[in-house]
Amino acid sequence: MTEYGRGPGSEPWHPEDPLYGDQGWGGQQSAHGQNQYGQQQPYPQDPYAQQPQAHDPYAQQQPQQPHDPYAQQHYQQQPDYGVPQDPYAQQPQQPQQPQYDNGGWDTGQQSAGMPYAAQPADPYGAGQAGYGETHDYYGTPEAYPPPQPPGRREAAAPQQAPAENPDWDPEVQPEETHPFFTGTDTPDDNGDDRDDEYDDSRASRRGKGKKKSRNGCACLVVSLVLVGGLGGVSYFGYSYWKDKFGSAPDYAGSGSGSVEVEIPKGSFGSDIGNILKKKGVVKSVDAFVSAQSENPKGKSIQAGVYLLHEKMSAAEALKMMVDPKSQNLLVIPEGYRNVAVYEMVDKKLGLKKGTTEDVAKSETSELGLPDWVSKNKDIKDPLEGFLYPAAYPVTKQTKPETLLKKMVSRANEEYDKLDLEGAAKKYKLDGPWQVLTVASLVQAEGLTHDDFRKMAEVAYNRLKPDNIATNRKLEFDSAFNYLKKQSKIKIGSNEIRTNPDPYNTYYHAGLPPGPISNPGDEALRATLNPTSDGWMFFISLDGKKTQFTKTAAEHEKLNQKFKEQHGLG
Repeated sequence: MTEYGRGPGSEPWHPEDPLYGDQGWGGQQSAHGQNQYGQQQPYPQDPYAQQPQAHDPYAQQQPQQPHDPYAQQHYQQQPDYGVPQDPYAQQPQQPQQPQYDNGGWDTGQQSAGMPYAAQPADPYGAGQAGYGETHDYYGTPEAYPPPQPPGRREAAAPQQAPAENPDWDPEVQPEETHPFFTGTDTPDDNGDDRDDEYDDSRASRRGKGKKKSRNGCACLVVSLVLVGGLGGVSYFGYSYWKDKFGSAPDYAGSGSGSVEVEIPKGSFGSDIGNILKKKGVVKSVDAFVSAQSENPKGKSIQAGVYLLHEKMSAAEALKMMVDPKSQNLLVIPEGYRNVAVYEMVDKKLGLKKGTTEDVAKSETSELGLPDWVSKNKDIKDPLEGFLYPAAYPVTKQTKPETLLKKMVSRANEEYDKLDLEGAAKKYKLDGPWQVLTVASLVQAEGLTHDDFRKMAEVAYNRLKPDNIATNRKLEFDSAFNYLKKQSKIKIGSNEIRTNPDPYNTYYHAGLPPGPISNPGDEALRATLNPTSDGWMFFISLDGKKTQFTKTAAEHEKLNQKFKEQHGLG
């Protein structure tokens, strides 16, 4: 086959070829086992050509050889009419083969654009006479190069460009003709935008210098777009990395000034960080959360008010918050009476002495006391037992009624956790109010946790109707001290047994009208779970240790010893 396409038949030899007209061209049949060139083995057949029919006795016996795209196709055996058969004449219908536009393989049918179609001057065309009358098909500039002899086809010269395109160079790669690089998107002459590789007229109209200029501009634009895109991707990538993996913004040092920060109950690390950031203590929430995760005590921050500094590093702020000294808290100790708590609030808030006590009396009904509080007119302070011992955060703007409400609310919360009603039924008391009163006595008289349980048993045993040792009198010094607003150990027998105040348990049987202190959690739980060893009496000789006895005789011995030590008659 030639480079630019042809039909399924053989190609004619050039007249100047030495083999022109020899063996097979004159319609003579080749000798058995030889082709028209005198060779023993024929050239390989075209794999796309029709295989010989059954009337050819030699076609089926030819051995298969590797396909040579430039090899001469074997002529089919033709009848001897004195004139060689036109290889391009109409042949019987053959299987369709792939055909490519502008020089591809033929399908077996003659193309309208084939250079060897039957023309009036063609000696091989139909209806023409004269074998010796020839025409040179390769002598014009438009013709394709003549075929090479079979022996030299493997070393054939590179294909040549059409004569009308002098700029074509087989060693130079063709330039890009895509509209994006050439700078034009004009449709082809046939009305579409497809590139035509063989449109020589368009190629000749465009100069090389213009192409290169447009190509350079296009490449420059593409480069700028790529550089800009890479820059944008790099910027956003860096921002994303910094947000996700970079160090969080943070201040340096321990800061300056003073900032009061209140942390509500149940706050998590991010909540605390947000509060600190709003107050100007830390620079970012992430910095505080990171510092909290790195500090072993970071999770131990309690609700409260903290005195911190402005513009602190997150690590320094955390260090101060885990130190109890930095908290601005009002700490109510267990067993404190209300009068002592009022004084502490006045001092903490910088108020005039007595201010908080006056608020407590005037706003008792507004502070949130439970319904089971006794309405006994002998109760000295309805809030007694409800200013729950704990640490309460305060600020400069805190008001005494706000702080009292927090204490009552905390007491209700803690009491709701306990079965005060069940304890009242079990020990034959008049509701939760009397259970709370017992707990306040236990808290005031006991010194240790073990003391609390034994003290609770003493109270229950003395309240029993069959108690003949004290005739149901509690005889607790703490109740007498409460009514006197004092804390004495040495109390004269005459004074304590003759004072008729309802809170004097030496004078009146049973419980006082109400609690005498604010009991803590241990005293409350001991009141609900007392011992059952039969304890009836107790005394502390040195104020550090309490001794319990079961009989009046044992207690009298210890009582005499106590009088001797303190000079009491």
